[in-house]
Amino acid sequence: MNHFGKRLCVSTFGESHGAGIGCVIEGMPAGVPLHVKNIQAWLERRRPGKTPYATARKESDTVQVLSGVFEDLTTGTPIALFIPNENQKSSDYGAVKELFRPGHADLTYWKKYGLRDYRGGGRSSARETAARVAAAGVVEALLEALNIRVQSGICAIGEVLGETVDFEHAKASEIFALDPTCEEAQKATILAAKNSHDSVGGSALVRIVGAPAGLGEPLYDKLDARLAEAMMGINGVKAVEIGEGINAARLKGSQNNDLMSANGFLSNHAGGILGGISSGAPIELRVHFKPTPSIFHAQPTQDIHGNSVTCNLKGRHDPCIAVRGSVVAEAMAVLVVADMLLLNMGSTIEQVKKLYM
Repeated sequence: MNHFGKRLCVSTFGESHGAGIGCVIEGMPAGVPLHVKNIQAWLERRRPGKTPYATARKESDTVQVLSGVFEDLTTGTPIALFIPNENQKSSDYGAVKELFRPGHADLTYWKKYGLRDYRGGGRSSARETAARVAAAGVVEALLEALNIRVQSGICAIGEVLGETVDFEHAKASEIFALDPTCEEAQKATILAAKNSHDSVGGSALVRIVGAPAGLGEPLYDKLDARLAEAMMGINGVKAVEIGEGINAARLKGSQNNDLMSANGFLSNHAGGILGGISSGAPIELRVHFKPTPSIFHAQPTQDIHGNSVTCNLKGRHDPCIAVRGSVVAEAMAVLVVADMLLLNMGSTIEQVKKLYM
């Protein structure tokens, strides 16, 4: 499956070392402002090759809008975006043509399809996520029209955990650090892993502010389930927490319940979602990324013939995929919320009457 969403649907295509990557967005209402510069701003945040904390692969990620827009407004028809690949080095992957890289999808793709694109992982490469980020650059205007804001940043790199959350600081940070007091330690952790030819994991925080109460389709299309699914579909994500997350398992009900007054909620342990439906409080997710599996250590593995061999990788890889992955997590949150907004339009007869009477 290469598409997601129900009312707002996104299909992506392309491979890491193919001609390019792209997406088709369907279900976007007509009349929403669409400016290429806004899409490009999203891609710039995710773009590789900018800092020593990311892969050295240099891509301009220049987006082309092929359809679905007229005079800077969406037309209600499918919106097609294309991003050319400009800096492939497929020769770096010749040595892994017949072996399975540890920690990658090589083995599972081979077992499923009987073949695989070994050049950077092909379709399984995180390069594909640029298409999702571009889609968010289109869809964000829909949320802005309803005063909904999605933010993200890095809250942990390895064992260096931030304690404060400053989204404004994250915007200016090379690693999107949320806590300025531990940013340098987080950067040092990434560089230490990189210099030892290794990698390190990390965690991102995504916050959705202004989402109205009522988003979510119980029982089998809950908002938290859709958000978790979207985050787990990002390359390298191994866990997602909403609100208190795993800490809720250590609390008592008297500690975890969000009490209310006439002014609203007195806490937000639920992370803005109750019974799978948004409560109107800020929605908070923590998204946990594994260390980049592409490391420059000799590692035992097997080849496509079942022989024991040694994997010695070359190439250009992020020492910490969580950094640029945080932008992808934010993008996926934008797309899920937009889809849920459109799904919710017919939840009551009053809403239907407003549209047609």
